[in-house]
Amino acid sequence: MAEDIVLAGRRGDVFTICLNRPQSRNALSVKMLSAIGSALKTAEADAKARVIIISAKGPVFCPGHDLKEMSEARKNEDRGREFFEKTMKLCSSVMQRIVSHRLPVIADVRGVATAAGCQLVASCDLAVATEEASFATPGVNIGLFCSTPMVALSRNVPRKQAMHMLLTGEPVKAKVAVSIGLINKAIPESEMDKELEKLSSTIASKSAMTLKIGKEAFYRQVEMTLPEAYEYTSQVMVENMLKRDAEEGINAFIEKRDPDWHDE
Repeated sequence: MAEDIVLAGRRGDVFTICLNRPQSRNALSVKMLSAIGSALKTAEADAKARVIIISAKGPVFCPGHDLKEMSEARKNEDRGREFFEKTMKLCSSVMQRIVSHRLPVIADVRGVATAAGCQLVASCDLAVATEEASFATPGVNIGLFCSTPMVALSRNVPRKQAMHMLLTGEPVKAKVAVSIGLINKAIPESEMDKELEKLSSTIASKSAMTLKIGKEAFYRQVEMTLPEAYEYTSQVMVENMLKRDAEEGINAFIEKRDPDWHDE
């Protein structure tokens, strides 16, 4: 079942994860979240993968949690508490796995991304969307504040902009999403494949070891005070300098040639 819900596999350097529940607008059911988590784990173990692209089938990227599934859980004796706790824990785990993943993760958004779907986009390292795409945290409209999506949103978007999205539930078009830092680019649908190929190949051409060090350091230092961040990243730089790829890269730059990465 999970293999059908999410289509995952590697093409060259790129590991693709495609949400495949267009009939349910790619809602994040428990099975969908588990399948995404499994795909990320597979990508982690794939030594030939150098970048991940998360996309979706159909006109909607992801509307967030499967509200029908969650409403059904209210019929349980505990009114759904155990199921809700399981769902939120699983979703939070998947989002954190994206952030902590050794590979850079790019969101390929062609449609609407709302609630936990917007959270998924914000959790990715980079995001490219069509000009027609839109983003929202509309939980407030149905009495369910987007508290967990708020975590990823508030770490990407300035506070006033994040609060506007959270308090009003109003959708933000792709070009506005670029201006507030939620996504990197908004481009015509016809240019998406070319843009993603260019972006992923550029990233894949770098030392995988260097990217892993840098991604981990980025997310750790943003949570630190300024002195703590400099102390930590100074040590990261020292350890990075001692790596074989740093020596090779610097020598290649000095000698005006392309580096031969060993990913170590």
